[in-house]
Amino acid sequence: MPVALKESKEYGMIDGKPISATSQPEELSTLITAFRSLRPAIVTLDGPAGSGKSTVGHQLADLVNFLFFDTGVMYRAVTWAALQRGIATQDQVRISELAAHLPIDVMPAAVQETDGRQCTVIVDGIDITTQLRTLEVDQNVSIVSAYGVVRQTLSGKQRHLSQYYGSGQAEKDGIVMAGRDIGTVVVPEAPWKIYLDATSNERARRRYEEMREQGKNAELNTVLKAILQRDDLDSHREVSPLHPADDAIVIDTSSLSPEAVVRQILSLAYQVISQKK
Repeated sequence: MPVALKESKEYGMIDGKPISATSQPEELSTLITAFRSLRPAIVTLDGPAGSGKSTVGHQLADLVNFLFFDTGVMYRAVTWAALQRGIATQDQVRISELAAHLPIDVMPAAVQETDGRQCTVIVDGIDITTQLRTLEVDQNVSIVSAYGVVRQTLSGKQRHLSQYYGSGQAEKDGIVMAGRDIGTVVVPEAPWKIYLDATSNERARRRYEEMREQGKNAELNTVLKAILQRDDLDSHREVSPLHPADDAIVIDTSSLSPEAVVRQILSLAYQVISQKK
């Protein structure tokens, strides 16, 4: 069964001493070194919208020199492309064909990018990164991502990427993959599975603040409604419904900073790795 963790100021032990959210640099170095020994070097971060997957995943990946890959951008890219082409998201056949043939490139964000992006998404040679978090995409992406052929097509691409970076022999030491079915469907053999959660109100607040910071008009109630709708669609879809993997660690991030969540993940991994030695 998934292991649920509650908020705590201490996140494990190193040599008999508690690890806190303000661990000393030498303690952090110990955690990072241990984390890089994971094989395959794959970390899955699943959870609902606004639970902190992207922020936590990006920070964690930066610390341990893993590639951060938000798999949701692929579904958002297909959704955006469908809306741009005037294809009804309820048209499963045309959406599935679009997913099968749409050229999607995901790459690290360039240093000069200042819009807060964590990666750059290119479709048909066009940078569409800033278009992927609009309310229109938010309201339609769960419909698109529920289609079996779409999930099969994109899951195959995601799995291939996980195998390449998970070997530990690529240009990065491993990969952190964020999504909704990564630990349950895409890479069930991953050695470290995390499921992040938070209250719907907190998740809506985070998404609202994110949109405001990006200069987008938004109403908190509208964002909350979209969050709840997305939750319902994700949890009840027939193909790969959202739920924690049986061996995942569940972390409630409602009152935790991203930095505290990252430390918690690192320290818990350290304990598990140490016990296996």
